[in-house]
Amino acid sequence: MLDDSIKSQLTSHFAHIKQPFVITASLDESEQSKEMLSLLQDIVGLTDKITLRTDGNASRRPSFALNRIEFVGLPMGHEFSSLVLALLQTGGHPSKLDEQSISRIQGIEGRFEFETWFSQSCQNCPDVVQALNLLAVLNPNIRHQAIDGALFADEAEGRQILTVPSVWLNGEPFAQGRMEVTDILAKIDSQGSARETAALSEKAPFDVLVLGAGPAGAAAAIYAARKGIRTGLVAERFGGQVQDTMAIENFISVTHTEGPQLSRALEEHVKSYEVDIIRAQRAEQLLPAAHAGELHQVTLESGATLKSKTLIIATGARWREMGVPGEQQYKARGVCFCPHCDGPLFKGKRVAVIGGGNSGVEAAIDLAGIVAHVTLLEFDSQLRADEVLQRKLAILPNVQVITHAQTTEVLGDGSKVTGLRYQPRNGGEGQELALEGIFVQIGLLPNTDWLKDQLAINRGEIITDARGATSIGGIFAAGDCTNVPYKQIVIATGEGAKAALSAFDHLIRTC
Repeated sequence: MLDDSIKSQLTSHFAHIKQPFVITASLDESEQSKEMLSLLQDIVGLTDKITLRTDGNASRRPSFALNRIEFVGLPMGHEFSSLVLALLQTGGHPSKLDEQSISRIQGIEGRFEFETWFSQSCQNCPDVVQALNLLAVLNPNIRHQAIDGALFADEAEGRQILTVPSVWLNGEPFAQGRMEVTDILAKIDSQGSARETAALSEKAPFDVLVLGAGPAGAAAAIYAARKGIRTGLVAERFGGQVQDTMAIENFISVTHTEGPQLSRALEEHVKSYEVDIIRAQRAEQLLPAAHAGELHQVTLESGATLKSKTLIIATGARWREMGVPGEQQYKARGVCFCPHCDGPLFKGKRVAVIGGGNSGVEAAIDLAGIVAHVTLLEFDSQLRADEVLQRKLAILPNVQVITHAQTTEVLGDGSKVTGLRYQPRNGGEGQELALEGIFVQIGLLPNTDWLKDQLAINRGEIITDARGATSIGGIFAAGDCTNVPYKQIVIATGEGAKAALSAFDHLIRTC
């Protein structure tokens, strides 16, 4: 099951296991069970600290449990790292989580039975699986099952799980999308959240406070910290939209990487400097300084207020929605935005991709290898994707391209998507497509709604000058939330660095 290279790496990792434990497998006669048994036999053959039993009686098979963690289906693909971490942490190897968070987890009372539905191709799922696994390791009141939604497709469909990661708690829906430990704690430990909010508000003012931890925000924090000034970073999630990107081949000097890998690299780079990282928080309101020499204030959604001499807004952008009837009703019930994450849940089904740019065509190409049929709808008269992508798309037998098509409604049966309605823009009557999934790929929308006319904004984008300065002195902006053209990772990092240098220049001239 595992090649010699991986076995060699695991042998090195397993040297950190301090306490013995048992893996209990629940198997049947399926091919998946045979693969799971082979995987587990390879693992226990690499260390004398792990023992394998095959007499488990779990209802979902194949599955295996290590104490309070259970993997249902093979944790391969992106989830293999989750398995390795679970083995190490169950064996007593400490996590990198800070002591305050560990103490908070250990103090949680009550019964928590978590289930995370994942797909092996989902780049966001491992963060959720690993966070909940760690909670289960640290607190005996918490158990966690990580379930491969593609392997248990009938059950996933019965629960109307059409997007991953999808988390259930004690048999009820809990959350969807990427989460870290801090996000989960905020939902299940209200007392701890109140204490954290109070502590944040008591922080001393920053010299520069960066809002956002995508490429622009990370670069800004690094450049500011290198100047030796007090730097804070409000990080809802490191990487931002980069987390949802698979192949990255145009980040100069890096021939190929993937979004989650680059996001982790950004985080590690920021953490190597003296940056006060404020995690799982989002800016809600800006209170600019009323007079020169006063502090800018930012209120977070948690209610905490942070103060700083200068601000760098790098809140990025989010997926643009169609804005048609039915879209909100069926979001995560057939209307999706990440083909890599949710594509496996639509195996053998019919889907549509909305948008003919690079993202849309790439999504159609990826989905064509999984689903029964893909219909790509483009508003314009022709696709706008790069020619190399269009050539790949053209040779796929299960893809249909419809141009001059304006989607007008998402159709459903009350619980899930059943189709869509579109209007031909070159004449004719409205048409309906019967399908089970819709992947929206029509660009990004800047995350600037919270600014509420505080700054000069044009069509949602913060207007900046050549130095990254906004319409208010001491407040700068960078990345996809600004009017800088060409939303590219390499441009965002450069703009973040420029904004930090401009903020430092502002400090030495005015403060």
